[in-house]
Amino acid sequence: MKTQTLNALSSKPDARVEIVEVGPRDGLQNERKILPTGSKIQLIEALAATGLKRIEVGSFVSPKLVPQMADSAEVFARLHRDPSVTYSALVPNRRGFEAAVESRVQEIAVFASASETFSEKNIRCSIADSLVRYREIAHEASRHGIRVRGYVSCVLGCVYEGLVPPARVASVSESLFEMGCFEVSLGDTIGAGTPETTHELLNTLLGAIPSTQLAVHLHDTGGRALENIQVALELGIRVIDSSIAGLGGCPFAPGSRGNVATEEVVRFLHARGFETGVNERELIALARCVADMLGKRAVAPANNCGE
Repeated sequence: MKTQTLNALSSKPDARVEIVEVGPRDGLQNERKILPTGSKIQLIEALAATGLKRIEVGSFVSPKLVPQMADSAEVFARLHRDPSVTYSALVPNRRGFEAAVESRVQEIAVFASASETFSEKNIRCSIADSLVRYREIAHEASRHGIRVRGYVSCVLGCVYEGLVPPARVASVSESLFEMGCFEVSLGDTIGAGTPETTHELLNTLLGAIPSTQLAVHLHDTGGRALENIQVALELGIRVIDSSIAGLGGCPFAPGSRGNVATEEVVRFLHARGFETGVNERELIALARCVADMLGKRAVAPANNCGE
């Protein structure tokens, strides 16, 4: 689809695009430097202040395996929650779910893989066993009035298995919907996707799943995340996961780099006439502060980052 056609799309009622900010969880989990709890809270509240309405705050996982997330319960306890913002958390098992309930989490995410090898490396069980586990969690979440979002990892390739068949991604996605997930986010965990493979994958899924129930979660390892997002927009996807300052990667996928940067996604969308509700200038300034805080190269010097 040509650019003018995409611009025409953005003038229609579906021109609103939701950004799911995953930086505080998926972004920070792969950083060597562990931010103090207070700094994490400051970051999350600053993200909400830019207009972002969906923020993944942390994850209730083993602190031995992912030490950066060890303070997720404390973050939720001390966080000033804007009632217009959804603050979510990732949970891998029943213990993690119970911790999320205690922390009054509004929305949880469960994560399955389209790659058997990655599933074993990441959560130490098969795809089938992980779905059984999540089905139980989804049932309990329904009892507590907690929404469940599903992730599918390695949808466009796996560092261990190479290409992943779209039909396998579709099967895992359908299982997540069957157990009650309101939305499934398609994760290009190693950033292997191209516009062609993204189009093939989404075409396969959209034959059975409405575009309104899918999101894309793209890592920018190959530098083509924005091109792949454009393909998703053309096919009607209106929810995009991204991470402030492009932070991220996966501890269990060697070589994977950060997520596509939220500030780049917002700028990309605004330039094409889409609406996000996010203040682009404030977001860019915050991204510079985050890079400075983590000792990374910023696009420009950070200013007024606070303590």
